[in-house]
Amino acid sequence: MTAAPVAVVTGASSGIGAATARTLAAAGYHVFLTARRKDRIEALATELTEAGHQATPYALDVTDRDAVDAFAASLDGAGREVKVLVNNAGGAHGADPVASGDPADWQRMYDTNVLGTLHVTQALLPALTASGDGTVVVLSSTAGHGTYEGGGGYVAAKHAAHVLAETLRLEIVGTPVRVIEIAPGLVKTEEFATTRFRGDTEKAAKVYAGVAEPLTAEDVADTIGWAVSRPSHVNIDLLIVRPRAQASNTKLHREH
Repeated sequence: MTAAPVAVVTGASSGIGAATARTLAAAGYHVFLTARRKDRIEALATELTEAGHQATPYALDVTDRDAVDAFAASLDGAGREVKVLVNNAGGAHGADPVASGDPADWQRMYDTNVLGTLHVTQALLPALTASGDGTVVVLSSTAGHGTYEGGGGYVAAKHAAHVLAETLRLEIVGTPVRVIEIAPGLVKTEEFATTRFRGDTEKAAKVYAGVAEPLTAEDVADTIGWAVSRPSHVNIDLLIVRPRAQASNTKLHREH
């Protein structure tokens, strides 16, 4: 029996990462679920296994290069064929103006959204290339394609993630690896806005107030699954996906 190809999903403990893991597992991949919260990914692995899919949890902090390299080595040592990497780990912290933003928030966002993506991509790129048909997915954001007030640190990090994907695509053209960037707009998940506002659920709720149908984690996961499943010669360089109610980062229809 041929082993299923491996898909690695970072930040798989909740939201878009967990939804993407479910989507790729259902598509026949052996999904390696990575995140810092071991209990969450273990529960998701159990859910997927009980549903007849293949999933392995692996506790990982993408900002720890030594840990990332050890993870990559474990896949290589087991002879795993790594076909897909979904760089989803990230997040926003704070919504302060540039003049008063906390540099620690900016550092944290850059470390996770940009350097975390760099670490995992560098570590797994040899295996993705060796597979003969690899795909790197970078989950950026519409914040990586337009600015808005109060978003300086997050916008800067996501612009960097966008440039990372764009540059990598240029540098590895001619190799059997695609680089896909998915840039979601307003997505309502259980943690994103709450984390950004440091646990203030009232502020988090206002982000989505009056928006009839923001995107869901499943919407974005479906988009990722579609992009990854295109024929090998087809590369979805960049796909911006927003809810119908959102025309831009600063133009959002709210019903009253």
